[in-house]
Amino acid sequence: MSRGFVTPTKDGTLLNLWVSPDAGRSSVAGPYGEDAIKLRVAAPPVEGKANAEAERYFAELLGVTTSAVSVVRGASSRNKAVLVRGVETEEVRELLSEHLP
Repeated sequence: MSRGFVTPTKDGTLLNLWVSPDAGRSSVAGPYGEDAIKLRVAAPPVEGKANAEAERYFAELLGVTTSAVSVVRGASSRNKAVLVRGVETEEVRELLSEHLP
């Protein structure tokens, strides 16, 4: 499987997401094509709540503070990019592999 959804940057690691809001609970649903991860979030897509929940979920999953995770592209779209600071790309891949087929 391609790992095109995780990209190293000078500031950290960039994750490409396809976000599905209003889920019963937040969880990684698996790959979305070859270049994104499908993320279900337990928040509505209003007033930035889904973005905040995506940031919170990945901070918890990756063991970083919420301030280390931010939506940097696609704030009003299902297709988002999230920047994670303080975690190496290989570590992100390893942690996510537990949640992907």
